[in-house]
Amino acid sequence: MFSLRPMKKSDWSEVASLIYLSTNHWYETKQGHPAFSGGPQVCLLFCQVYEDLDPGCCLIAEHNETGAIMGSCFYHPRETHVSLGIMNVHPNFFGAGVASALLNEIIDFTKARQMSLRLVSSALNLDSYSLYNRKGFVPTAIYQDMMLEVPKTGIENPKFDLSRVRDADLEDISAMGALEFEVSRISRERDYCYFIENDDDIWHVSISEDKDGQVDGFLVSVNHPASNMLGPGVARSAEVAGNLIVNELNQHKGRSPLFLVPADNRELVDAMFSIGARNCELHFSQVLGEQQPINGVVMPTFIPETG
Repeated sequence: MFSLRPMKKSDWSEVASLIYLSTNHWYETKQGHPAFSGGPQVCLLFCQVYEDLDPGCCLIAEHNETGAIMGSCFYHPRETHVSLGIMNVHPNFFGAGVASALLNEIIDFTKARQMSLRLVSSALNLDSYSLYNRKGFVPTAIYQDMMLEVPKTGIENPKFDLSRVRDADLEDISAMGALEFEVSRISRERDYCYFIENDDDIWHVSISEDKDGQVDGFLVSVNHPASNMLGPGVARSAEVAGNLIVNELNQHKGRSPLFLVPADNRELVDAMFSIGARNCELHFSQVLGEQQPINGVVMPTFIPETG
C-alpha cells in the first residue's frame, strides 16, 4: 500500500500540510483546540530546521498508487544518540501501519549505529505511547508543560537572580556540550551552534555562570508561529534553571511561551507557580536502549526534539 523514502525539498509543502492537519486533528478531537494556527505554511519550520541540521533525515510514507504522503517522521542523529522528532500520519490512514513502519525504519537505523533512540511524547496520547511502548521504549521522566503570559514589561521578581545570566556566544559551545554531558550524558554541539548563529532570527540562547565563571546552565528559546517555546536546556540546580527560565521568558514579553519542567523537581515547579505559570499538558521522555541517569535539571523541547 505504501513505500518509505527520504523526504525531498519538493515534498516540504505537503509534509508541512500533513503536520498541520494531523496534529490539529488530534488536539481538536482530544483537547478541544488546535495546536497550530496561521495555516499549514507555518509548519515548514520543521522541514527547515531538521534539514538544516541533518539533510535527508526525514522519512515519508508514500501511497503506492496515488503518490500521496500518508505519514512522515523526522529523526536527528547526534553525537551520543539518535533523537526521534515529530511523527505524523494523515487521519485518512490511521490504523494502516504507517507509524509502525516509519518507527521500525528509524529503530533499525539507530541499532546499526549502536546508539540509543530517545524521544519526548505527550502523556495524554495513549495511541502514541502504546506505539513506542510496544517497540520497547521505556519512560525515563515526566515533564509538566507550563505556560505563562509574560507581562509586556517583563518579569521582575527578587527570587530570581539574573546577574549571572547572559547571552550565549559561539565560544560557549564546548562548555555547553560538557555541561549537558555531565547532566544527562548526551551532547549535540552542532545544535548549539545552530541556535547561537540564529540565521533565521528566531532563536535565543541564555548562559548562566557560577561565581567562578563556569557555565552551570543554558537555555534556548524559539519564537515562530509554529513554536513559541523554551528549550532545550540543562542546569546544575533548580535555582539556576529558574533563573534561566525567567531570563528566556523575558525575551518573549507580551507572549505566552510553553516550557517543560521535570515534574519531580518540586523546587522548580513551585518557583514557576510563584510567577503565575500554569500546567497545560504532560510529556514523557522515553528511550530505547541504554538509559542515562540525570544529574541536574533537563528542560526538553520539541524542535529539534531533545530526546
